[in-house]
Amino acid sequence: MTGKILISACLAGLPVRYNGSAKPLLHEAVDRWRAAGRLVTLCPELAGGFAVPRPPAEIENGLDGDDVLDGRARVLEISGGDVSAAYIEGARIALDVALAHGCRHALLIDGSPSCGSGFVYDGSFSGVRHVGKGVTAALLRRNGIAVYSDGQLDALARDLAETA
Repeated sequence: MTGKILISACLAGLPVRYNGSAKPLLHEAVDRWRAAGRLVTLCPELAGGFAVPRPPAEIENGLDGDDVLDGRARVLEISGGDVSAAYIEGARIALDVALAHGCRHALLIDGSPSCGSGFVYDGSFSGVRHVGKGVTAALLRRNGIAVYSDGQLDALARDLAETA
């Protein structure tokens, strides 16, 4: 299988998270995919116009990225600023990049209001998380791209092996 995989830039080791850190994903499969030129690295938040560092943001009221895309929720900075439009724009750019590169799979950092695929934070900025997805993960899934979290790397490797 030679298909491309969209990967969160922070998982690829780039210091692009809201606090200027990275979350490099150390795994032989990622090393193999990188060496084969299969990884397409992108940070949807930077693509949407944010800088590093930036204020933390969460999806309000315990909702998720589908709710943001459908206009039922907002992504708010800790100060209360509504940054939903930038998150939606970053998600659209991520989708365009994924489609342009033929990515049928994405490997995204969990917990992020853009990239979370298993959980996101509830909007209270108190560390409470719930099952849900971020804006980018939701848009990718709506468009047929399989989204995996950093905790699902082995499942992604198995699924890619099965489709080879």
